[in-house]
Amino acid sequence: MRFISIGSGSSGNCYYFEHAGEGFLVDIGVGIRAFKKHMAGYGLALPRIKAIFVTHDHNDHVRAVGPMANELKVPVYASVRVHDAIRQSPYIRRKPQALLCQPFQPGETIVCGSFTLETFCVPHDSTENIGYFISCEEKKICLMTDIGAYTEEMKSYIKKADYLIVEANYDPEMLQHGPYPAYLKVRITSGTGHSSNRETAEMLRECLSPSAKHVWLCHLSAENNTPQKVVEAMSGISICPVDPLPRTVPSGLIEL
Repeated sequence: MRFISIGSGSSGNCYYFEHAGEGFLVDIGVGIRAFKKHMAGYGLALPRIKAIFVTHDHNDHVRAVGPMANELKVPVYASVRVHDAIRQSPYIRRKPQALLCQPFQPGETIVCGSFTLETFCVPHDSTENIGYFISCEEKKICLMTDIGAYTEEMKSYIKKADYLIVEANYDPEMLQHGPYPAYLKVRITSGTGHSSNRETAEMLRECLSPSAKHVWLCHLSAENNTPQKVVEAMSGISICPVDPLPRTVPSGLIEL
């Protein structure tokens, strides 16, 4: 099993998971041409993609969901509320064809080839935001992004994950003293905003399983964070490697 982060941040988010020559995407908020270029650069043929799973309806996560799904004729899995929001959004011009839309309710489990995905809610100021607990053979991956707060349900999935992809969006001091207007700072730090380096580090110290193998930190802010700040905040977490994902370039193909 392997995965690649194509993009991770407000410029566009996209993650690809693969096993035995078949895979799926979680979000595709990057440009189509850049996405195809990166996939080809790693020798990943587009027909390997069998489905697209959506976390939430913000443009940096769904910008290219419609064009990609329509071209590949693959299902788009999103919660009922997120599908409704995409369908009604004036900002998403090319929407997934109706026959490709596969709505679910949070808490449902979805099977996609050799993968099983459990779905759960993540607090954020989108219409709805979904986290995914992905199982394949003996490997378990938890992916959650755009996190306003950590619920007990979210923590339960983190505790049983071998691998974790989780948001560390901002450094509190950089945000406080940075150029953002007051209302935006309030939004980011609210219980439906984003998770800071400090909050994510505290969660990892509380919840990370002794058997965890790797943590990747996603959705770093370009204005209010740096990879160095993230690494500093995570010092003392010695259970497994903890690394920030790059914002605008692929992570490289990671074997799990």
